Amino acid sequence: MRNFGNVALGLLGAAALAKAASDVHDLKKDTFMPFVEEHDLVLAEFFAPWCGHCKALAPEYEEAATTLKEKDIALAKIDCTEEAELCQSYGVEGYPTLKVFRGPNNVSPYSGQRKAQAIVSYMTKQGMPAVSVIDKDTIEDFKTADKVVLVGYFAADDKTSNETFGSVASGLRDSFLFGATSDAALAKAEGVKQPAIVLYKTFDEGKNTFEETFDKTAIEQFAKTSSTPLIGEVGPETYAGYMAAGLPLAYIFAETPEERDELAKTLKPLATKHKGKVNFATIDAKAFGQHAGNLNLEAGKWPAFAIQETAKNQKFPFDQSKKMTEKNIGKFVDDFLAGKVEPSVKSEPIPEKQEGPVTVIVAKNYEEIVMDDNKDVLVEFYAPWCGHCKALAPKYEELAALYADNPSYSKRVTIAKVDATLNDVPDEIQGFPTIKLFRAGDKSSPVDYSGSRTIEDLAKFVKENGSHKVDAYADADESMAEARDQTDMPHQAPAATKAATEAAEAATDSVKSGVKESIKSVVTEAAAAVKTAIADSDMDAGEDHHDEL
Repeated sequence: MRNFGNVALGLLGAAALAKAASDVHDLKKDTFMPFVEEHDLVLAEFFAPWCGHCKALAPEYEEAATTLKEKDIALAKIDCTEEAELCQSYGVEGYPTLKVFRGPNNVSPYSGQRKAQAIVSYMTKQGMPAVSVIDKDTIEDFKTADKVVLVGYFAADDKTSNETFGSVASGLRDSFLFGATSDAALAKAEGVKQPAIVLYKTFDEGKNTFEETFDKTAIEQFAKTSSTPLIGEVGPETYAGYMAAGLPLAYIFAETPEERDELAKTLKPLATKHKGKVNFATIDAKAFGQHAGNLNLEAGKWPAFAIQETAKNQKFPFDQSKKMTEKNIGKFVDDFLAGKVEPSVKSEPIPEKQEGPVTVIVAKNYEEIVMDDNKDVLVEFYAPWCGHCKALAPKYEELAALYADNPSYSKRVTIAKVDATLNDVPDEIQGFPTIKLFRAGDKSSPVDYSGSRTIEDLAKFVKENGSHKVDAYADADESMAEARDQTDMPHQAPAATKAATEAAEAATDSVKSGVKESIKSVVTEAAAAVKTAIADSDMDAGEDHHDEL
């Protein structure tokens, strides 16, 4: 018994020590603000214990916290199931939400990847000035401070170059480290003439030099192009970067590392030839083979090759019956760049008849419905397997009915949906459901919806952001006005007129009552939706993503 007690105490002591050893600070409402005020730089994670994504992040976050502790950068976490008010005050709507604090009044979203190395790299950049001043004693260490760094070589009195470089650094500080030196001897040793920029990297040729006119756009493009490996690898940590690069992405699907390496060597001359025009990357067909279907390739038939035009989300699959040689792929890429390859379009059949208030979109009628310049079109991009989409479906139907059942509104607003797993759409959809409003007269700039998925909030979004400013909940008042303004009816006996008026008012009361009941039902449904979202998160941590990347 005594031994058991000692063992138990030992285990409790070990558990307490493990907890105390964590370098992630667990904050509450009363400790959060003092902590943020005390530290110059804080990364805060707002999480829920049941969230699958949060569980996956936890060990990475702990590792990053230990590394960043040496740099005096603090990592903290807040349990939103216990500190709901604090989380709401910072607009937390999903988990995990990460925010960077530079004092209580300077808050920005964390936009890096959720891996320890990526968190360390991102926060290290946040802890440094936009441009670090370097000299002969620090330049060698700075060159290897991150996978990619940019060093500007220009004279101290070259105000224009300094300002342009500083502006670029401020805009791209989340992605790269920037340094600058006015030491002419360092420029000479590097083999460049002032003004110049050298991008140092830990891959490919090791560095690239920019000696063109110091134009902000040109420098930004140089940084993005030169920092991308000739043939990289597409995965969860790199996918978003490739999508944001603004260049077509050529995928090389293969099952084994050896085969991917061999194909990379074979196609490297093409990647070199088309650098700055097309990005090339291998992808693990075993782990991410399902993504081939998104590119209109036949999954399971490897190796395979396809080009995705990221700007328009167009897909150009290479004929899988042909061998992937440098010559065959080279001709395909040349023809693609010359506009000689037609994009592959995946589409369900156009519905013979639209049933229900929600308009069904497929790829073949997307342009006709969404780009109707006379109407505000709210589009839900969904996946049939998505639990959140299923929870939204009945509310989305009710929302659509508010407009479809009113002839005046239906002429100006369309509520629509499209299965983005079976239909190619122009936009790259990162998660499900994604909701966008395509405004009348301004179809080139759709507005993303990021609010809560209630009927009232969605209707408010359409009213505030749509070109027509249609208020779906003004229907009851308009019904009363229309009932009283029926001047084109034949004259009736007073009793008949009175009866008609009473009937109209009764109908209006019914409409108002219906609206109230609808609002009441939404409150009831909200609790169920929360439970569904929780179950979805635990069931499949990756379910909300457009694909497994």
